[in-house]
Amino acid sequence: MKNLHDIRKDYNLARIEPENLDANPLLQFRFWLNDAMQAGVHEPTAMVLSTATAGGRPSSRVVLLKEVDTEGFTFFTNYESRKGMQLTENPNAALLLFWPELERQIRIEGSVSKTSRQRSDAYFQSRPEGSRIGAWASPQSHRIPNREYLENLESDYRTLFRSKQAERPEHWGGYTLLPTSLEFWQGRENRLHDRFEYVLNGNMWEIYRLAP
Repeated sequence: MKNLHDIRKDYNLARIEPENLDANPLLQFRFWLNDAMQAGVHEPTAMVLSTATAGGRPSSRVVLLKEVDTEGFTFFTNYESRKGMQLTENPNAALLLFWPELERQIRIEGSVSKTSRQRSDAYFQSRPEGSRIGAWASPQSHRIPNREYLENLESDYRTLFRSKQAERPEHWGGYTLLPTSLEFWQGRENRLHDRFEYVLNGNMWEIYRLAP
């Protein structure tokens, strides 16, 4: 195996100047997300969600961003999963999006709350049939005896919903992270990267340059 010390990435000369940043970090996020989609980034909405128990023990996983608006960043999942249980204990969380094709990453921190039932219902019905049935069939994060157990559950629910539409299960829905800080990172040469942090102070966003 190649020596890990020898794995290096040289970043280009792209740069961020504070005068080119939007005063609203949610709009700045949209600009960068649009850049990522136009650049053909693979899974541009994939983001690492980090949660923690009430005692501070962290865990991370990848989820997909499904909505971003003035309320924050929304994703959908099983409320009884490990992340759901941790968000019940500790509603503080962090998101990370990394787009290596653009040499950019965005870090987001804030508090998380469940979306409205109506919002969860609307998104659930927009999902493909197989995904709707999968939400019923998978006891997410819980131990199961084997793959056949899961496939049998999927088959049972597919039979159940053969003659009627699968409604959203109560244990499944959306979460929205309301940000209190966002960091925009642009790779630069010699590891002297550009980093700008937005921090919410009352109702106003303040912008700071951070050392790399």
